[in-house]
Formats: sequence, structure tokens, C-alpha cells
Amino acid sequence: MLNEYRHMMFDYFIKRTRKVYYERKKRLKDIKNRKDAEKYQEYVREKIKKAFSPFPLSEKTPLNPKITGIIERNGYRIEKIIFESMPSCFVTANLYIPEKFNPPFPAVVAPCGHSIEGKAEPKYQEFCQRLVHNGFLVLIYDPFDQGERNQYYFLPEKLPVKKGNCLAHNMIGKQMNLIGEFFGSYRVWDGIRAIDYITSRDEWDKNFLGITGNSGGGTLTTWLWAIDERLKTAAPGCFVTPLLYNLENELPQDSEQYPPGILGEGVEISDFFISRVPSPLILLGQKYDYFDIRGFKEICEELEYFYNIFDKKENFTYFIGDNTHGYHSDSQNAMVSFFCKIVGKNVLNVEPDIIIEKEKTLFATKKGNVLLEGSKPHFEIIREKTEIIIKNRKNFDESNLKNELKKILSIPESISIPHYRVLRPVSIKNESIGRYAVETEENIWVILKRRNVKKPYYLEVEEEINLYVPDISSEDEIKRFPDGKPSDYFVDVRGIGESMPDIKKYFFHPYRFDYMFDGFYLLFGESYLGKRIYDVLSVINLLNYLGCKRINLYGNRQGAIISLFVCLFSDLIERINLNKLPDSFYSLIKKPYTKLPSSNFPKGILKITDIPEILKIVEKKSEIKILNK
Repeated sequence: MLNEYRHMMFDYFIKRTRKVYYERKKRLKDIKNRKDAEKYQEYVREKIKKAFSPFPLSEKTPLNPKITGIIERNGYRIEKIIFESMPSCFVTANLYIPEKFNPPFPAVVAPCGHSIEGKAEPKYQEFCQRLVHNGFLVLIYDPFDQGERNQYYFLPEKLPVKKGNCLAHNMIGKQMNLIGEFFGSYRVWDGIRAIDYITSRDEWDKNFLGITGNSGGGTLTTWLWAIDERLKTAAPGCFVTPLLYNLENELPQDSEQYPPGILGEGVEISDFFISRVPSPLILLGQKYDYFDIRGFKEICEELEYFYNIFDKKENFTYFIGDNTHGYHSDSQNAMVSFFCKIVGKNVLNVEPDIIIEKEKTLFATKKGNVLLEGSKPHFEIIREKTEIIIKNRKNFDESNLKNELKKILSIPESISIPHYRVLRPVSIKNESIGRYAVETEENIWVILKRRNVKKPYYLEVEEEINLYVPDISSEDEIKRFPDGKPSDYFVDVRGIGESMPDIKKYFFHPYRFDYMFDGFYLLFGESYLGKRIYDVLSVINLLNYLGCKRINLYGNRQGAIISLFVCLFSDLIERINLNKLPDSFYSLIKKPYTKLPSSNFPKGILKITDIPEILKIVEKKSEIKILNK
């Protein structure tokens, strides 16, 4: 497969993200005093709050906590806890309670990183025990799809969502996007309710509440630190680096790690910590982590500047270990030491005896899964919420519907005639193919191909043409239709075909580059699907300018979704053929699993409309044929 523009999407996002990065750096340089710093804090707090809104519930519901067992150990005990973060949404946790200290105890909430075992992961048990041996009350809880909270427990083992919690998170995340919600907000909500639980305990010393976590737990620590001001100190680890570094280093993250719109608002990871200055904070890093340590150091420098402005430099420190990714003992000791300092006591037990319990020993449920005890799976909660949204959805007339869709798809009201390049022709199965790079946006080149062309160095267009929008490659489509005509055109939209950043067999992997670029569009508050629709509309504008008056549009799979919206917005489409078009966006939520890439899940569309409603409008002006249903 031709892949001449494979770096295009990387270069495009790196340029955009660098622009935000340097504009933000300039803004920080202009902060000279506490008044300036507080004004900046107010700005980033507002944008962070916006990114995580709405939370799953507008009001908190009863936790209905249960202690299902107690483990007695030398110097501490572990209570096995189940509470409900939402009705019928069970959260499993372990509460470590000191036995050799007098209550009340300073408390720490510990969200888990992306471990299959959740709270039972050996390093997480270790840091909990280090804290409890030094007199801290510690609540460690299982996030969605970790530990005892596998949401896909009853599904076949062969499904990818059963093979790792990151893939499960990304499945949940893309489905939630259709109703305009962010999976990160649900994970933060679990954390808020965990805080509600630990602060309800009589053993808690109201003068201290900390939070610590590593990797995905570092993410949750970062998000919760900025959102819940009940937390008095924090120690996030192995997550802290700018979004720009993750992008440049080709490092995708889970769906909960892409807060919608923050890059578009000029907010970076560092701002989650800046928002809480001068509250005590330690950042934990590892030299050989895949979260770039150079970016970690950069963030530390920014924070030192802010803590100095507030004359509280003693409230911030950082630690860099000599290990790879993970909550290693050196980071744990640095965290415990810092928390003890903030509490106002010495570290009493530097190297306690650590007992790594078997996962089953720490189960709060009887058989190791909340679904077996009546908890609703996350996808069922989302399906029920979606059905309520659909039932109460406002009916728009055609004009207003188009306007609403343009907003969520990031499509401008007017589309100019784009510039194009004439590229070298190629031969596919002995057929001469003309190639034209259409610049639909700065640094975005959409590849238009024309079949059986005898004069490839001039883009000459017939009054009526066939335009094909492929699934992942125009070459595949050309081979599907062997009898080509000069009036057959094929378009590789951004990230497809010649600008596909990956080899073809990896395209549908839910943790590769198409997924990552969709995440970055969300960070900018934009839609990847919308941009691809815009690409085709721009190409149609060019073809119309060059003499085309009627278009027969063919969309295959992903291309079918794009083509449907193109037909809605364009008046040049005479006929439209859609192959493997989903029945509805709701159908992608109704089932717990779908292979369709996240870039086809436009944010909030089910609050406005769905595919059947769009088809009814399109069929009034174009002849529609839906194939291979």
C-alpha cells in the first residue's frame, strides 16, 4: 500500500500541540506575582472543571458500605469494603488500619494504576503497608475493569476487552463519547466517593487527607487533586509529563487520559498541579519510565516557580528513581517521608516487613467479581442512560439539525476551494492511476485518485463522476472494483490510505495511532470523524469548481459513515451507496463490544440525532442504496 504521507498526522498534531505548548510557556513567563498566579489558577480551574463535566450524577447517592471481612496482621488490619459509587455500581476496596498507633489517623486514598489485579498488585500492597506501618489509614480501591470490577466478566474470553483493562477502558470510553460523556469523569467520581467513604470513618484525623497512585493511579491522583479540594496533599507517580511529550514519543494513553478540550483551552498536565499551589505536593518519577522524564523535570521547574511566588517552596518536592515504570520501593519511601513531614512526624518504620497477600485473600466479594453480587456492568449503565437521552431528545428541523451537527463535528459554515498538488501517477494491476494531493487544511493533504487516466498531470473532471470513500485504503477499493472508468475517483481522507500512520494490519487495534489521533482531536475539543467529513466536502468543492455537477457517492464501512454526513451537507450527491453502514449509533452502545474504531464515535451525537433520522433527510434529495446489511 502506498504510504507516502504516513507522517502527516503526527506532524500535524505535533505542530498544533507545540503551538499550544509555546503559547502557554509565554503566558507563564508573564506571571510575575501572586496576583498574576491566582488569576492563572482561576483560569485553569475553570477549564479543568469544564473538561470533567458532567459527572455521572448531579447528586451523591447513599454509599451503602459493607465490611465483608477482616484480615488481622502484625501491626495492622485490613477491612474488605464494598460501597456503591452510584446505585448498583459496586466499588471494591481494602482499608488498611494501624493497630500500633492511637486514632485518629491521617488518611490516604490510593487509586490503582492499570493492574489487572487492582488493589492486590504487589507494589500497591507494598506502599499501603509502608503507610499503615507509619500510622496512616489507607483506602485502596479497584477502578473499573481492575481487580474485582471486571465489567465484561460474562462475555466470551476471546474478545479483546477480556485481554486487558486498557482495551476495556477504551471500549467504554468510545461508547460514552456518543452521549457526550467522558470516562475519566466516571473514574474521578469513583475516587470522590472513595474520599466520601474514608472521611466518614471515625478513625480519620480531619487534619490530613492525602492521595497517591502510580501510572493510571497517577492519572487519577492528578485529576482528583485538581478537582476535590478535600485532599490536602498528593503524590502522583509515573504519569507526570506534558501531553506534547507523549505525542512526540508516540505514546497513546487510555480514553480516561484525554480530558476533552483541555489542549484547545491551552491547558497542560502541569496545570492540574498549578491549580492547587501552595498545597503540599510531591511528584514521583523514574528515570527509565516511558512517561518522559525530561517532561517530568520541566513540570517540576514550573511548579517550583509557582511555589516560590506563593512563598511556600517547602511545600513542593520531587523524586526521581533509577528504575523503569512502576511504583518502586524508592518512590514509596519518598512518598511516605513526604507525607510524614506534612503530618508533622518522623518516619518510624523505614523498611517494615511486607506481606504480599494472595489476590483472593483480599477479595471483598465472595467470588472475585462485583457482577456476581448484583452490580450493573458499566455498559449497561451507559445503555440505560442513552435510552433516557433518546427518549427525551429534542426534535430538530433539517436546518437546525445541520447546524447542531456542524458544531459537534467541527465543520465550518463555509468551505473554501482548496489548493491541490499534482503527484506522480501509479500503476495498480496495470491500470494507470492519477494522484492529486488536496490541501483541505494547513498541513493536511487528502489524496484524490482517478482511474484509467491517460493524461494524469492535469486534473480534468467530468460533469458526473463516481466518488469512492474507502474503509481504510483507496487501493483496496480500486481492487474491489476491477472495471474502472476515468470518471471513478477515490479519496483517502486524513489518516486513511496514503496518510495512514501505521501498517494496515494494526489500523483497527484499539491502542494504536488512529485511536491516539482521535484522542488528540478530543483534547482540542474537535471531532476526527468531523474532520474526515470536512475533507470529503472540501474535495467535492474542488471537483465542483473544476466542472463536476453530479456525484454518485460510494462509502464502504468507515467510509459509509463519512459519506452519509457528506450527503447530508452537500447538494451535489445524486446517488449514494453505503456498504456496511451501522444501523445506528445507538446500536454501538446497545452491544457491550464493537470493533469499529473510536474515530467513528462523534462526541454527543446521540443527544441530537442518529443514523436513521439522518437517512430520512438524505433520502429526500438523493437516491440511497444500503448494501450488505
